[in-house]
Amino acid sequence: MLSTLGYASVIAALLAAVLATVAGGWAGLSRSGGEVSSSLARRAAYFAFFAMSGGMLVMEIALLTHDFSVEYVARVGSRETPTYYTAISLWSSLEGSILFWGWILAGYGALFAFTRRREFGALRAAGEPLTAVGGGLAHGLRTTPLVLGVIGVVQLFFFGLLAGAANPFGIVDPAPANGPGPNPLLQNHPLMGLHPPMLYFGFVGMTVPFAFAVAALLRGNVEARWLRDARRWMVAAWAFLTMGIIGGGWWSYEVLGWGGAWAWDPVENASFLPWLTATAFLHSAMVQERRGMLKTWNLTLMISTFLLTLFGTFLTRSGVIDSVHAFTEGVIGPVFLAFIAVVAIASLALIGWRSNRLRAPGQVESPASRESAFILNNLLLVGFTFTVLLGTMWPLVVEALRGDRISVGPPYFDQVASPIGLALIFLMGVGPALPWRRAGREQLKRSFAWPAIIGAAAGLSVFALGMRNSLPILTIAFAAFVLTTIADEFRKGIAARRRIAERSFLGALRDLFTRTGQRYGGYVVHVGVIVIALAISVSWTWKTEREMTLRPGERLAIEDYEVELIDVWGREEPHRFVIGATFAAYRDGQGIGEERPRINFYKATSQNIATPAVKSSLTSDLYLTLMAVDPEGGDHATVRAIVNPGIVWLWIGGMIMGVGALIAICPWGRSRMRAAGAELLADPAAAA
Repeated sequence: MLSTLGYASVIAALLAAVLATVAGGWAGLSRSGGEVSSSLARRAAYFAFFAMSGGMLVMEIALLTHDFSVEYVARVGSRETPTYYTAISLWSSLEGSILFWGWILAGYGALFAFTRRREFGALRAAGEPLTAVGGGLAHGLRTTPLVLGVIGVVQLFFFGLLAGAANPFGIVDPAPANGPGPNPLLQNHPLMGLHPPMLYFGFVGMTVPFAFAVAALLRGNVEARWLRDARRWMVAAWAFLTMGIIGGGWWSYEVLGWGGAWAWDPVENASFLPWLTATAFLHSAMVQERRGMLKTWNLTLMISTFLLTLFGTFLTRSGVIDSVHAFTEGVIGPVFLAFIAVVAIASLALIGWRSNRLRAPGQVESPASRESAFILNNLLLVGFTFTVLLGTMWPLVVEALRGDRISVGPPYFDQVASPIGLALIFLMGVGPALPWRRAGREQLKRSFAWPAIIGAAAGLSVFALGMRNSLPILTIAFAAFVLTTIADEFRKGIAARRRIAERSFLGALRDLFTRTGQRYGGYVVHVGVIVIALAISVSWTWKTEREMTLRPGERLAIEDYEVELIDVWGREEPHRFVIGATFAAYRDGQGIGEERPRINFYKATSQNIATPAVKSSLTSDLYLTLMAVDPEGGDHATVRAIVNPGIVWLWIGGMIMGVGALIAICPWGRSRMRAAGAELLADPAAAA
């Protein structure tokens, strides 16, 4: 029964996607009419979300009630798995993750239709055919359903997968009495309820900017209005993707027991690639908005970001790479490759077709200008993307050509990331402080004299304190330089608001965020990036570790910490057997509590998962991984202790970036929506 209901929901969503595609395309591209088609496209977007929500609800009911007649539940369900992990096992395997992806995609389509309801209201208020309405309103009403039509095309692909090769609602007859449960790694930490959804919301969210780009090319309009709208959606998706990447690093740190957060794993890289190109777009879009430049470049970045999300999905679900993050080998890999190829070829054809409308009127007038800094920023980000993509794919290329298995490890990526990362940090301080067009010598002195002095002083100070590694010295110096320029930008903005509006300090600061949230939210994001860069530099440079076998009462000393083994214990849980050890932890001779690292033995598989114990503080983490215990008398345990200085600031920096993105999108987005609606209703020609 549940299988039938779930599959019917998918088919209903697929039919709605067909309607949204046809009606949206007709309304956006036809020369006459369009009012009825626009309404149909919008209603189809709502219905697709309703149908996919029904499918999601059915699957969750099947998982929580252990209905093993549903094929997906029989594959990942288990009566012994705790309820929380049973619920989130929806995205623990191939078919369920595609279902979750499709639901989010339908949600983005419905949300886009909802946010554009003012334009449909304006059409009804006009009471005239689309051909009789003013140019600006007509363009808006044509573009909106066309964006829905492009989103509908993407929905057709994913809903088609759910109806065919990736159907999670297959029927198992006879139904087994129990199942194996989800992958042990995915039921070993509650962060699995946060990390994958954030990634999915980020990946899927890139569909909307892509749809804007394709709609703009189809309509032949590549001007500023659609770019502003697309940029707002890109910021939202970028923020989700950022949180997903940071959450993935946190999960890796808390679960895998190796004491690190990023290993340049192929699937980690696959999530990083679209983040890089999206970041490049968010900077280059400002150049087009202000100077009319980089039209082709911005369209290419938007399309490339979407393609890279598809590529990352292909890597994760095709079985072509080995990774702790990848699903088992599936049959959808060739289908994904075909879809990527079709999208890439069609997008290139559209750009070539509209090349005569993509000529930029502006040009770079001076290397000492904001647009020059942003262009250099883009070149570095795209170069970074290419080198990470090359390192990720090279082992697959070699295996395909020669049959040899090789690996490209962290040393390659670290050597690439370090210089590019330092250059990007430096540009974060230079770009915002430069004016558009050109900067004079005196202006350069006023903008950069004090930041340069403070940055140099910070680097020299840590050198004098005994630091000799050039990478952290330069990171600290550049970080001080950037933070000083950001502080100066806030100082000047607050002073201007206090002078013009006679506001208090806090009132002026609030005005900066509410009136120019895009700009100052971006500065907050930059602060978060600096905090992360410092955390990585410090923790990676001064991390220490030591491994030792202890008996009860014996201690291991590392840096300013000591750990004393108290006892070794074991306990039976419904879905696993746990062996752990209790350690008393001390710092500078003072007790800081007890830590209990453990090894989990999952009954349904032969996989054993070590779960570390982490004692965090603002200055350093004490990280304990239980390596082995005495299987007989339980009177000794082998523990690896790691001291990670400053790594907690990696997570704090990620949260700062999220806050900055929220500032950049929320107030600015609401004011833009109100302004756009008022503009369309009051003066259609003004929106052209």
